[in-house]
Amino acid sequence: MPSVERDEKREHRIKTEIIVDAEDKEDRAMGWYYYLDDNLNVPFIAKVTKKSPKTSAVEEKKVEVLGMAADDECLKDMYVEVVYPHGNDEDVFTAKLSELVAINTDTGTEEAIADWHYWLARGYKF
Repeated sequence: MPSVERDEKREHRIKTEIIVDAEDKEDRAMGWYYYLDDNLNVPFIAKVTKKSPKTSAVEEKKVEVLGMAADDECLKDMYVEVVYPHGNDEDVFTAKLSELVAINTDTGTEEAIADWHYWLARGYKF
């Protein structure tokens, strides 16, 4: 059961801009990848929220999103490359886009992230 109500405007954008020509899982994944790559105005600051597997405590940390991870890493989920603020190039790691909330970013970036969160909340799969 989807955890969010159907949004016709968002559904239209997903069907006509993101997965428009997709014939299989890989096509849908790459449709999402290139849509996000085109619409995330990087770098931007975000809050990453993760649940600790050991304690179930929720951890929140600020990160700087540098861009999408390599496309071959995004065939099952969407990942971005991030670094803690003031981190070094060697401190870059990947994070699931679904675990991020953008902080003070532009409308296009917010919409693209919200589209991905919507896709997941509706229970859609590649």
